[in-house]
Amino acid sequence: MHADSPAAAQPPPLLEVRRLKKYFPVFSRGLLRRKVDEVRAVDDISFTLRAGETLGLVGESGCGKTTASRAILRALHPTAGEVLFESDRLGRIDLARIPDRALKPLRQEMQMIFQDPFSSLNPRMTVEDIVGEPLLIHGMANSRERRRRVAAMLDKVGLLARHMQRYPHAFSGGQRQRIGIARALIMHPKLVVADEAVSALDVSVQAQVINLLQDLQEELKLTYVFVAHDLSVVRHICNRVAVMYLGKIVEFGPVATIFERPRHPYTRALLSAIPSPDPDVPLRPVMVGEVGDPNRFAGHDMTPVFHPDQPPPPP
Repeated sequence: MHADSPAAAQPPPLLEVRRLKKYFPVFSRGLLRRKVDEVRAVDDISFTLRAGETLGLVGESGCGKTTASRAILRALHPTAGEVLFESDRLGRIDLARIPDRALKPLRQEMQMIFQDPFSSLNPRMTVEDIVGEPLLIHGMANSRERRRRVAAMLDKVGLLARHMQRYPHAFSGGQRQRIGIARALIMHPKLVVADEAVSALDVSVQAQVINLLQDLQEELKLTYVFVAHDLSVVRHICNRVAVMYLGKIVEFGPVATIFERPRHPYTRALLSAIPSPDPDVPLRPVMVGEVGDPNRFAGHDMTPVFHPDQPPPPP
């Protein structure tokens, strides 16, 4: 292949996940505890993410999307697989295998926005301390410079410098999430995982925070892994979508393809659950049965419990 060809000039992906697994052991009760089973929370998933993209990781509660995001950032130790990250400091590195002591410098390049803006902020710390803590951890001892950078980041997320001396209880849910976003971005990371970042907010506030995330992505050249179960939000913010079911990715592709031409029955079931304001839209198909068991001995029947021809139940 010629060196000047488009394929040769294309940079490697910022993040490449290969056959990632995260299993949790289940032990018997009693004095002599022994492993009797394991829960396959994330079971052999793979995808790539290029710089500047937003990947939506979607599925119902318990499908493994949050566990996957935490394993990618090494908040959890993966059971198996590779998480290849293109670091400015260390080059291309497998996050799944590096020792814990080597993670600290990488935290400057990858951060998480947590789901609950009420429990993810320390109520005994001021906004200045919360947002500036990553700077202090990573060696910025100059308090005046920290304060300047905190004030600048608060301005970017729509808060004021005079808010720095207030405590989290003085803010609304949307403002608290903005504080969480400022804390995640204060080190100017390349990769940000947003774990249900708007699910705890009112609908009107959700729109404001989503627009803020998009503006910050363009301004700061961010790459997002956006974990969500609200597909309307995913359609608005994401470039590609990975649909998870029982720890596996059952469908992956561009957002327009997933929403307009879904191929997997489980994906069609998720899309049918999006409420419509039009009263003439027919009732959604009915999902019956229970979610499959992710335990090791239960097996993995990837046929979703979805029957599009079954009539809806009587009112």
